[in-house]
Amino acid sequence: MIHVTVWNEFRHEKTDETVRNMYPEGIHGQIAAFLGEDDFDVKTATLDEPEHGLTEQVLADTDVLVWWGHMAHDEVDDAIVARVHQRVLEGMGLIVLHSGHFSKIFKTLMGTSCDLKWRVDDRHARVWNVNPSHPIVEGVGEYIELEQEEMYGEHFDIPAPDELIFVSWFPGGEVFRSGCTFRRGNGKIFYFQPGHETFPSYYNEKVQKVIKNAARWCAPTENSYPYYGHFQALEEETK
Repeated sequence: MIHVTVWNEFRHEKTDETVRNMYPEGIHGQIAAFLGEDDFDVKTATLDEPEHGLTEQVLADTDVLVWWGHMAHDEVDDAIVARVHQRVLEGMGLIVLHSGHFSKIFKTLMGTSCDLKWRVDDRHARVWNVNPSHPIVEGVGEYIELEQEEMYGEHFDIPAPDELIFVSWFPGGEVFRSGCTFRRGNGKIFYFQPGHETFPSYYNEKVQKVIKNAARWCAPTENSYPYYGHFQALEEETK
């Protein structure tokens, strides 16, 4: 069984009635609910918990961490960011959603500003599957139609993805690399753009399917963690 921890700031839901009505159990609660419909063991963690809910034990027990953040990126303690970063290098999977592109952990892993163009205008979006043989898009089809989604547009200041999975189109003419995979150390990372807090993207069955597939893809393998540092010779020199 894959052990997933869903992390969310859980701030908009406390201060914005529109967000609270859209996600009454919090964005983390909605994501945990649909993941829990499949064969995942799911926990949640939020910003205002001690150690942001990401204690050493929680992370040690986590195969895949799902991250949603927006208005309080700067409040995430650098020591916790370093802790998560180390776990990714060790093999923990990471799924970064929507405005999590500006999170400390994603920017640390990418090494760039992760900036982009954006606009909230309540219009639709079309998320095109450009890698149809990839496990993350299994059962998704050629595209995902979203009735409302925040516009994210290029240029997206990230390193070239290892794999480009989705490209989104918006009615204003913008396009965006909305589904990207990366590998850092022994960990696998998936960035997925849909998920503005006032829109119902996380109720969309295809969006849910992508996140479920990504959790399976990001999960650590059974391969052993490599040894680093001074290494004793395997062959003894003979004279």
